[in-house]
Amino acid sequence: MDKTYRLTKGEIRPLVRNYGGCIATDTITIDGYPVRFMYREDPDNELDSGWRFLSGFESDDYMEDPENSGIFDVNTIANYDPSIIPLLDSPIGSVFERTGEQERFVQVTDWEPSDDDDED
Repeated sequence: MDKTYRLTKGEIRPLVRNYGGCIATDTITIDGYPVRFMYREDPDNELDSGWRFLSGFESDDYMEDPENSGIFDVNTIANYDPSIIPLLDSPIGSVFERTGEQERFVQVTDWEPSDDDDED
């Protein structure tokens, strides 16, 4: 399935370097919603930063379909929402969210990613 991203390759500027890859949902990269939930888990490989970016509007069913997300360079997602940049050096296990009309991210301490990787 071909996807039409909100930003073209020519619109991506070098805002951050050497962070590696991340996963972001189509609600950000295609629908244009800002990042409202971000967390950093153990990286899947040496190219992965561990960062995961969501708009906060994704349902459980949406999240279960891998076609609704993509792998991107962290710089690409920083271009979609530069407000993530100050948080990118946060350690693995960090979780941040924006709720309502908040302009800033707040740290979340009562949430951990589920481990659904064992589904076969």
